[in-house]
Amino acid sequence: MASEIEELKQLVQKLSKEVTRLSDEAEIKKLHFKYGYYLDKCLYEEVLDLYADHPDTYVEFIGGRYRRKAGVKRLYVDRFASRFVAGRNGPVHGFLLDHAQMQDVITITPSGDRANGRFRALMSAGTHKSVQDTHPRGFVQWWEGGVYENEYIKENGMWKVFRLKYFPFWHADFERGWSNKEIGEFVPFDTVTWPENESGPDEIVEQCMLWPDTRVVPFHYAHPVTGEVVKDEDLRAPEFGKPVESSLPALSLAESKKLG
Repeated sequence: MASEIEELKQLVQKLSKEVTRLSDEAEIKKLHFKYGYYLDKCLYEEVLDLYADHPDTYVEFIGGRYRRKAGVKRLYVDRFASRFVAGRNGPVHGFLLDHAQMQDVITITPSGDRANGRFRALMSAGTHKSVQDTHPRGFVQWWEGGVYENEYIKENGMWKVFRLKYFPFWHADFERGWSNKEIGEFVPFDTVTWPENESGPDEIVEQCMLWPDTRVVPFHYAHPVTGEVVKDEDLRAPEFGKPVESSLPALSLAESKKLG
């Protein structure tokens, strides 16, 4: 009887851990999906509140790293809100910025208070012809596709965004498609840091990519069957028929900083 009771206790503990893990995964998925819904409608104050107050919090976006909550605010409120919606919190008439979030893969760390998440984003954006003379973007419509490799942290029992790393794969003019896109045509890479650039990043990151660059954004997880991590050389993207050594180095999820 004693052994049976002990087995039941172990089973309950195991099931309790599994339920906690599944609950945490669901909460992180909801957190990121809510991030996408707020971003769609330029609710940047709400986006800011999803981020952790941790001093190591940051966002990586188009060549820049925005550190701590102040840097996150600089990106969403000072940069995005001023450029897209004239500084208000919320949408403006005739401006589209939809971000569909999908293909989520979430991994909870053994400690239970950190997690990684990989998501795909597909964005449709632009202005309606009726506002082309009043909105600073003029008349424009474009597509964008990218991948997030994010980190999340549990603060005071609540999951928050810890480090958001967005890798935009491609931009495409609606009429001409992605094959005719020029690098920096829609969103230029950051080159000047804060405070010289009042809404700029704290650091310029070393690694940047945009189509036709097709390097793989590294996976935070190992292969589910083999347990192996994809080799660096397989993350690279040489030109057709050329040796991999001739191509750009593999991307990394580790922090990088551009020197000079």
